[in-house]
Amino acid sequence: MVKSGPKRAREDLFMPTCFVIQGFGRKTDFASGRTLDLDASYEVIKEAVESVPGMDFTCIRADEIVQTGHIERVMYEYLLKADLVIADLSTSNVNAFYELGVRCALRPRSTIVVAENKISFPFDINHVPIHTYEHLGDDIGRREAKRFKGVLVELIASIMASGETDSPVYTFIPGLSAPNIPGGTPRMEPTVPARGTSLSDVKKHAMEAMDRCDFEGAIPLWQRAREAGPKDNFVVQQLALATYKSKKPSELESLKKARDILNYLRPHDGLDPETLGLWGAVHKRLYELEGDQAVLTEAITATEKGFVVRGDFYNGINLAFLLDRRAAEASPDMAAEDHARAQGVRRRLVEACKAKLEQDPEMSQVERYWVLATLQQAAVGLGDEEAAEKWGQQALEQQPTTHMVESSHEQLEKLRALLSRIREKLG
Repeated sequence: MVKSGPKRAREDLFMPTCFVIQGFGRKTDFASGRTLDLDASYEVIKEAVESVPGMDFTCIRADEIVQTGHIERVMYEYLLKADLVIADLSTSNVNAFYELGVRCALRPRSTIVVAENKISFPFDINHVPIHTYEHLGDDIGRREAKRFKGVLVELIASIMASGETDSPVYTFIPGLSAPNIPGGTPRMEPTVPARGTSLSDVKKHAMEAMDRCDFEGAIPLWQRAREAGPKDNFVVQQLALATYKSKKPSELESLKKARDILNYLRPHDGLDPETLGLWGAVHKRLYELEGDQAVLTEAITATEKGFVVRGDFYNGINLAFLLDRRAAEASPDMAAEDHARAQGVRRRLVEACKAKLEQDPEMSQVERYWVLATLQQAAVGLGDEEAAEKWGQQALEQQPTTHMVESSHEQLEKLRALLSRIREKLG
């Protein structure tokens, strides 16, 4: 949890500070197609830092900084002045690599590099000690969190006591002098965010609004988060999602605004499944409102690319529906081809969703609902109404919100109507 409250008394200003280099929220590792919740990683790192015996560290990440000026200036100050820096390179985040490089150039010691264990490390950092941990995607298992926390506590205590050089810059260039730190001390006043003023708090309030389906209320919060922080794909994605879900000032206009927002993430060039899924969803609805075949093709291309990259149920179930949508408008020969492809996607989804339910019993009720709802929709598409009934009942047992149930029901009604048209066309 982010600390909040008044600034510390004057005599406490020289407590040691740890700055964590890391992305925020859910990020995609494009090498593996996995999406990791880096906030879960940060919780473990923060707990470890703040429990080192006798150190009394203040641990902070960029999104927790109270911004009184340019975020870049504050970030560079932390990279220079923080007593300890922990850089998490998970998902091969380019910003994290850059900031680690800046830290290694500025300070000869007290820098720790960590990453989840499936990362593919570039050659240039193979000589840097990297401490790995296992990430399950949405969370870190309890045993692994306990193990990794213990490793970090011992490592931090050892590094702070030894004073040994760990920067490759200062290791390979002997005699290089570190820059003088303004004020003559390597320590800096820890910034303790007041509630509602840090980027982390703004994002938290925005997510709470999204959970309440208050999309109109979430929009200004996501806009503030986008303006206040560095480039963050997650914030842009959520702003686009809130915009098109708000249907303000009209559904068509909200969809076009969401499309413009997502353009910033260059969906035609990128491979981020989250961006591609949103791009496909926006164009799917635009097609339903305007009937432009080019827009339908755009939706299919995006969802298919997202499904190939990660094989996720969100892109997959939308791809199957969109292929059937195109089949309903095509000639019998083309319709048969698209419908066969849609059925193939659904069969893959059934196996993938069943495996996920077996392998991840600790997933949240919300995620479990959408996996079960995907199984229900896939079963309907495959003509197995008995299985659809079973998966639908299990989905309702997850205590979904009214909005979630209505959204699923609406999609099932659209799918059944679409399948009726396809059966009629194919005889």
